[in-house]
Amino acid sequence: GKEVVIANAVIAILTIGGQQLFSFFTFSCPCHVGQNLIYGLAFLGVPALILLIVGYALNNQTWRLVTGKRSHFEKVTSSNQLLKCKLVCFVLCSITGRALVAPVTWLAVTLINGSYYVCAMSEYVPVSYYGADPNVTASERSRILATFPCSQLVPPELTRARDEVILLLRYQSQVAGWLLIAVVVITVFLSYCLASCFSPLSFLHFRYWSSYVHNEQELFDEATEQHSRLYAMQHVRKFFGFVPGSENVKEIRIPSLREWQAISGLAFLKRVDEEHYDYSLLHDWALKERAHGKYLRIDEDS
Repeated sequence: GKEVVIANAVIAILTIGGQQLFSFFTFSCPCHVGQNLIYGLAFLGVPALILLIVGYALNNQTWRLVTGKRSHFEKVTSSNQLLKCKLVCFVLCSITGRALVAPVTWLAVTLINGSYYVCAMSEYVPVSYYGADPNVTASERSRILATFPCSQLVPPELTRARDEVILLLRYQSQVAGWLLIAVVVITVFLSYCLASCFSPLSFLHFRYWSSYVHNEQELFDEATEQHSRLYAMQHVRKFFGFVPGSENVKEIRIPSLREWQAISGLAFLKRVDEEHYDYSLLHDWALKERAHGKYLRIDEDS
Protein backbone atom coordinates (compact mmCIF):
# COMPACT_ATOMS: atom_id res chain seq x y z
CA GLY A 1 0.00 0.00 0.00
CA LYS A 2 0.90 3.68 -0.20
CA GLU A 3 1.65 3.88 3.51
CA VAL A 4 4.16 1.03 3.26
CA VAL A 5 5.87 2.63 0.26
CA ILE A 6 6.08 6.00 2.02
CA ALA A 7 7.39 4.39 5.20
CA ASN A 8 10.06 2.46 3.28
CA ALA A 9 11.08 5.61 1.41
CA VAL A 10 11.42 7.55 4.67
CA ILE A 11 13.49 4.73 6.18
CA ALA A 12 15.77 4.66 3.13
CA ILE A 13 16.26 8.43 3.17
CA LEU A 14 17.03 8.46 6.90
CA THR A 15 19.48 5.58 6.41
CA ILE A 16 21.29 7.43 3.61
CA GLY A 17 21.55 10.59 5.72
CA GLY A 18 22.72 8.63 8.75
CA GLN A 19 25.32 6.80 6.67
CA GLN A 20 26.76 10.06 5.35
CA LEU A 21 26.98 11.57 8.83
CA PHE A 22 28.36 8.33 10.25
CA SER A 23 31.10 8.17 7.60
CA PHE A 24 32.02 11.84 7.97
CA PHE A 25 32.35 11.89 11.73
CA THR A 26 33.52 8.38 12.68
CA PHE A 27 35.21 6.56 9.79
CA SER A 28 39.02 6.75 9.71
CA CYS A 29 40.88 3.87 8.12
CA PRO A 30 43.78 2.66 10.32
CA CYS A 31 45.99 1.99 7.25
CA HIS A 32 47.72 -0.89 8.99
CA VAL A 33 48.23 -4.47 7.89
CA GLY A 34 45.60 -6.82 9.30
CA GLN A 35 43.45 -4.01 10.70
CA ASN A 36 42.10 -2.51 7.50
CA LEU A 37 39.99 -5.56 6.63
CA ILE A 38 38.47 -5.87 10.11
CA TYR A 39 37.81 -2.14 10.36
CA GLY A 40 36.28 -1.80 6.90
CA LEU A 41 34.06 -4.88 7.20
CA ALA A 42 32.95 -3.82 10.68
CA PHE A 43 31.79 -0.44 9.40
CA LEU A 44 30.18 -2.11 6.40
CA GLY A 45 28.43 -5.02 8.09
CA VAL A 46 27.81 -4.26 11.76
CA PRO A 47 25.54 -1.21 11.20
CA ALA A 48 23.61 -3.21 8.60
CA LEU A 49 23.13 -6.04 11.11
CA ILE A 50 21.98 -3.58 13.79
CA LEU A 51 19.53 -1.97 11.37
CA LEU A 52 18.18 -5.42 10.48
CA ILE A 53 17.56 -6.29 14.14
CA VAL A 54 15.96 -2.89 14.75
CA GLY A 55 13.75 -3.45 11.70
CA TYR A 56 12.53 -6.73 13.16
CA ALA A 57 12.03 -5.20 16.62
CA LEU A 58 10.01 -2.20 15.38
CA ASN A 59 7.59 -4.32 13.37
CA ASN A 60 4.41 -5.12 15.30
CA GLN A 61 3.96 -8.29 13.25
CA THR A 62 7.18 -9.67 14.80
CA TRP A 63 5.77 -9.49 18.31
CA ARG A 64 2.36 -10.71 17.17
CA LEU A 65 4.09 -13.74 15.65
CA VAL A 66 6.31 -14.59 18.64
CA THR A 67 3.58 -14.03 21.26
CA GLY A 68 0.76 -15.73 19.38
CA LYS A 69 -0.40 -19.03 20.83
CA ARG A 70 -2.72 -21.66 19.50
CA SER A 71 -6.03 -21.90 21.30
CA HIS A 72 -6.36 -24.81 23.73
CA PHE A 73 -9.75 -25.60 22.21
CA GLU A 74 -8.52 -25.70 18.62
CA LYS A 75 -8.45 -29.18 17.19
CA VAL A 76 -5.05 -29.93 15.70
CA THR A 77 -5.23 -31.43 12.23
CA SER A 78 -2.74 -31.86 9.46
CA SER A 79 -4.54 -29.29 7.31
CA ASN A 80 -4.55 -26.77 10.17
CA GLN A 81 -0.87 -27.39 10.78
CA LEU A 82 -0.05 -26.93 7.08
CA LEU A 83 -2.09 -23.73 6.93
CA LYS A 84 -0.38 -22.44 10.05
CA CYS A 85 3.07 -23.16 8.56
CA LYS A 86 2.15 -21.32 5.35
CA LEU A 87 0.88 -18.35 7.33
CA VAL A 88 4.02 -18.21 9.48
CA CYS A 89 6.24 -18.37 6.37
CA PHE A 90 4.24 -15.62 4.70
CA VAL A 91 4.40 -13.35 7.76
CA LEU A 92 8.14 -14.00 8.17
CA CYS A 93 8.76 -13.06 4.54
CA SER A 94 6.70 -9.90 4.98
CA ILE A 95 8.53 -8.93 8.18
CA THR A 96 11.94 -9.69 6.63
CA GLY A 97 11.13 -7.62 3.55
CA ARG A 98 10.29 -4.59 5.69
CA ALA A 99 13.30 -5.14 7.96
CA LEU A 100 15.72 -5.37 5.01
CA VAL A 101 14.97 -1.87 3.72
CA ALA A 102 17.40 -0.07 6.02
CA PRO A 103 20.32 -2.57 5.96
CA VAL A 104 20.17 -3.00 2.18
CA THR A 105 20.11 0.78 1.77
CA TRP A 106 23.11 1.05 4.08
CA LEU A 107 25.08 -1.61 2.16
CA ALA A 108 24.21 -0.13 -1.23
CA VAL A 109 25.14 3.43 -0.25
CA THR A 110 28.40 2.42 1.45
CA LEU A 111 29.43 0.27 -1.52
CA ILE A 112 28.69 3.07 -3.98
CA ASN A 113 30.63 5.47 -1.75
CA GLY A 114 33.55 3.00 -1.81
CA SER A 115 35.48 4.24 1.23
CA TYR A 116 34.84 1.20 3.41
CA TYR A 117 35.63 -1.27 0.64
CA VAL A 118 38.85 0.59 -0.29
CA CYS A 119 39.98 0.46 3.33
CA ALA A 120 39.13 -3.22 3.73
CA MET A 121 40.64 -4.53 0.48
CA SER A 122 43.61 -2.25 -0.17
CA GLU A 123 46.30 -4.68 0.99
CA TYR A 124 44.82 -7.53 -1.09
CA VAL A 125 45.17 -5.85 -4.51
CA PRO A 126 46.93 -8.11 -7.04
CA VAL A 127 50.66 -7.46 -7.46
CA SER A 128 50.21 -6.48 -11.11
CA TYR A 129 48.60 -3.24 -9.97
CA TYR A 130 51.54 -2.40 -7.73
CA GLY A 131 54.16 -0.48 -9.66
CA ALA A 132 57.06 -0.84 -7.27
CA ASP A 133 60.31 -2.75 -7.02
CA PRO A 134 59.52 -6.46 -7.63
CA ASN A 135 62.22 -7.38 -5.12
CA VAL A 136 60.13 -6.01 -2.25
CA THR A 137 59.10 -8.76 0.19
CA ALA A 138 55.49 -9.82 0.53
CA SER A 139 55.18 -8.44 4.05
CA GLU A 140 56.63 -5.09 2.99
CA ARG A 141 54.36 -5.02 -0.04
CA SER A 142 51.29 -5.63 2.16
CA ARG A 143 52.41 -2.91 4.56
CA ILE A 144 52.75 -0.39 1.75
CA LEU A 145 49.45 -1.38 0.16
CA ALA A 146 47.72 -1.05 3.54
CA THR A 147 48.76 2.62 3.66
CA PHE A 148 47.16 3.46 0.30
CA PRO A 149 43.80 4.62 1.80
CA CYS A 150 45.81 7.27 3.72
CA SER A 151 47.39 9.50 1.05
CA GLN A 152 49.64 11.27 3.57
CA LEU A 153 51.42 7.98 4.36
CA VAL A 154 52.22 7.04 0.75
CA PRO A 155 55.72 7.91 -0.58
CA PRO A 156 55.71 10.36 -3.55
CA GLU A 157 57.11 7.76 -5.95
CA LEU A 158 54.08 5.53 -5.28
CA THR A 159 51.41 8.20 -5.76
CA ARG A 160 50.48 7.00 -9.23
CA ALA A 161 50.30 3.37 -8.13
CA ARG A 162 48.18 4.44 -5.18
CA ASP A 163 45.74 6.32 -7.46
CA GLU A 164 45.40 3.28 -9.73
CA VAL A 165 44.71 1.00 -6.78
CA ILE A 166 42.09 3.36 -5.32
CA LEU A 167 40.37 3.66 -8.71
CA LEU A 168 40.31 -0.11 -9.12
CA LEU A 169 38.83 -0.69 -5.65
CA ARG A 170 36.23 2.06 -6.07
CA TYR A 171 35.22 0.51 -9.39
CA GLN A 172 34.76 -2.90 -7.76
CA SER A 173 32.84 -1.41 -4.81
CA GLN A 174 30.49 0.68 -6.94
CA VAL A 175 29.76 -2.19 -9.32
CA ALA A 176 28.90 -4.38 -6.32
CA GLY A 177 26.64 -1.64 -4.95
CA TRP A 178 24.70 -1.24 -8.19
CA LEU A 179 24.42 -5.02 -8.60
CA LEU A 180 22.99 -5.22 -5.07
CA ILE A 181 20.41 -2.55 -5.93
CA ALA A 182 19.50 -4.34 -9.18
CA VAL A 183 19.08 -7.70 -7.43
CA VAL A 184 16.89 -6.17 -4.71
CA VAL A 185 14.68 -4.30 -7.21
CA ILE A 186 14.20 -7.40 -9.37
CA THR A 187 13.48 -9.57 -6.31
CA VAL A 188 10.89 -7.13 -4.96
CA PHE A 189 9.20 -6.82 -8.35
CA LEU A 190 9.03 -10.60 -8.86
CA SER A 191 7.76 -11.09 -5.31
CA TYR A 192 4.87 -8.69 -5.90
CA CYS A 193 4.11 -10.35 -9.23
CA LEU A 194 4.04 -13.84 -7.69
CA ALA A 195 1.95 -12.63 -4.74
CA SER A 196 -0.57 -11.10 -7.16
CA CYS A 197 -0.67 -14.22 -9.34
CA PHE A 198 -1.38 -16.55 -6.42
CA SER A 199 -3.75 -14.19 -4.62
CA PRO A 200 -7.34 -15.55 -4.39
CA LEU A 201 -8.69 -11.97 -4.58
CA SER A 202 -9.26 -9.78 -7.60
CA PHE A 203 -7.55 -6.39 -7.84
CA LEU A 204 -10.49 -4.36 -6.51
CA HIS A 205 -11.36 -6.99 -3.90
CA PHE A 206 -7.77 -6.87 -2.65
CA ARG A 207 -7.95 -3.07 -2.36
CA TYR A 208 -11.17 -3.39 -0.38
CA TRP A 209 -9.62 -6.00 1.92
CA SER A 210 -6.56 -3.82 2.52
CA SER A 211 -8.81 -0.86 3.34
CA TYR A 212 -10.89 -2.98 5.70
CA VAL A 213 -7.86 -4.28 7.58
CA HIS A 214 -6.49 -0.75 7.94
CA ASN A 215 -9.79 0.66 9.22
CA GLU A 216 -10.36 -2.27 11.55
CA GLN A 217 -6.94 -1.75 13.14
CA GLU A 218 -7.56 1.98 13.60
CA LEU A 219 -10.97 1.38 15.21
CA PHE A 220 -9.55 -1.39 17.39
CA ASP A 221 -6.77 0.89 18.63
CA GLU A 222 -9.31 3.61 19.46
CA ALA A 223 -11.55 1.13 21.27
CA THR A 224 -8.55 -0.28 23.15
CA GLU A 225 -7.57 3.19 24.32
CA GLN A 226 -11.08 4.05 25.46
CA HIS A 227 -11.81 0.65 27.02
CA SER A 228 -8.56 0.54 28.99
CA ARG A 229 -9.09 4.14 30.16
CA LEU A 230 -12.60 3.39 31.40
CA TYR A 231 -11.45 0.19 33.07
CA ALA A 232 -8.51 1.93 34.77
CA MET A 233 -10.84 4.74 35.82
CA GLN A 234 -12.81 2.36 38.01
CA HIS A 235 -9.68 1.33 39.92
CA VAL A 236 -8.41 4.90 40.26
CA ARG A 237 -11.82 6.02 41.58
CA LYS A 238 -11.79 3.22 44.13
CA PHE A 239 -8.34 4.21 45.37
CA PHE A 240 -8.68 8.02 45.44
CA GLY A 241 -12.45 8.45 45.58
CA PHE A 242 -12.62 10.42 42.32
CA VAL A 243 -11.21 10.42 38.81
CA PRO A 244 -9.33 13.21 37.00
CA GLY A 245 -11.65 15.57 35.17
CA SER A 246 -14.58 15.02 37.51
CA GLU A 247 -16.68 18.08 38.29
CA ASN A 248 -18.23 18.90 41.66
CA VAL A 249 -16.02 16.52 43.63
CA LYS A 250 -17.56 16.42 47.10
CA GLU A 251 -15.16 14.08 48.84
CA ILE A 252 -11.84 12.36 48.31
CA ARG A 253 -10.47 9.19 49.81
CA ILE A 254 -7.23 9.20 51.83
CA PRO A 255 -5.36 5.91 51.12
CA SER A 256 -3.65 4.25 54.05
CA LEU A 257 0.06 3.52 54.30
CA ARG A 258 -0.61 -0.19 53.76
CA GLU A 259 -2.55 0.58 50.57
CA TRP A 260 0.23 2.81 49.25
CA GLN A 261 2.67 -0.02 49.86
CA ALA A 262 0.34 -2.50 48.13
CA ILE A 263 0.32 -0.55 44.86
CA SER A 264 4.02 0.42 44.92
CA GLY A 265 6.93 -1.59 43.61
CA LEU A 266 7.53 -3.68 40.52
CA ALA A 267 4.51 -5.12 38.76
CA PHE A 268 4.36 -8.20 36.58
CA LEU A 269 1.50 -9.60 34.57
CA LYS A 270 -0.14 -11.96 37.03
CA ARG A 271 -2.48 -14.76 36.06
CA VAL A 272 -5.51 -14.95 38.36
CA ASP A 273 -7.38 -17.86 36.80
CA GLU A 274 -7.78 -19.62 33.47
CA GLU A 275 -9.33 -16.56 31.82
CA HIS A 276 -8.09 -13.42 33.59
CA TYR A 277 -4.92 -11.53 34.51
CA ASP A 278 -4.00 -8.74 36.89
CA TYR A 279 -2.44 -5.97 34.80
CA SER A 280 -0.91 -3.94 37.62
CA LEU A 281 -0.58 -3.68 41.38
CA LEU A 282 -3.42 -1.15 41.51
CA HIS A 283 -5.56 -3.53 39.47
CA ASP A 284 -4.74 -6.36 41.89
CA TRP A 285 -5.54 -4.17 44.91
CA ALA A 286 -8.85 -2.96 43.45
CA LEU A 287 -10.04 -6.50 42.77
CA LYS A 288 -9.08 -7.86 46.20
CA GLU A 289 -9.65 -5.04 48.70
CA ARG A 290 -12.78 -3.21 49.77
CA ALA A 291 -12.57 0.56 49.64
CA HIS A 292 -12.81 1.28 53.35
CA GLY A 293 -10.82 4.01 54.99
CA LYS A 294 -10.85 7.72 55.54
CA TYR A 295 -12.81 10.09 53.33
CA LEU A 296 -12.34 13.85 53.35
CA ARG A 297 -15.17 16.23 52.48
CA ILE A 298 -14.36 18.93 49.93
CA ASP A 299 -15.66 22.43 50.59
CA GLU A 300 -17.14 23.55 47.28
CA ASP A 301 -16.97 27.22 48.33
CA SER A 302 -13.19 27.15 48.89
